[in-house]
Amino acid sequence: MTYTMKTTSQSKKFQRKKEDFICGHCGFLMYGNGYTNHCQKCLWSKHVDVYPGDRAAGCNGMMEPTGVEVKKGEQVIVHTCVRCGYVKKNKASKDDSFDVLLKLLQS
Repeated sequence: MTYTMKTTSQSKKFQRKKEDFICGHCGFLMYGNGYTNHCQKCLWSKHVDVYPGDRAAGCNGMMEPTGVEVKKGEQVIVHTCVRCGYVKKNKASKDDSFDVLLKLLQS
C-alpha cells in the first residue's frame, strides 16, 4: 500500500478572499468585501484559516465571540472555536452590531 502525502505551502501573508456567506450561527447573509471574516449581526465566525485567507484550517468549527479588547482606540473581537478551542482576534468592522459589541465589552 502506498501513501501520498500532500503538502501545501503556507504563507503568513494575508490572502484577500472576497466571499459572500450565510452565517452558520444566525443564518444572516453576509456580503464579503475581501476582509470580512465574521457575521456583522451576531459577530460569530468560522475556523477556516491557518493564516488569514488561506482556507487551510481543517477544523471548520464555529468561532464564538467571547470578548472585545480595545487597542489603539479600535475594537478587537476575541473569537474562540467551540470545536477545538483555538483563539483568534479580529478587528471589529464599522458595520458590526453595536449592541453585541457592547454586551461583549460589559462581560
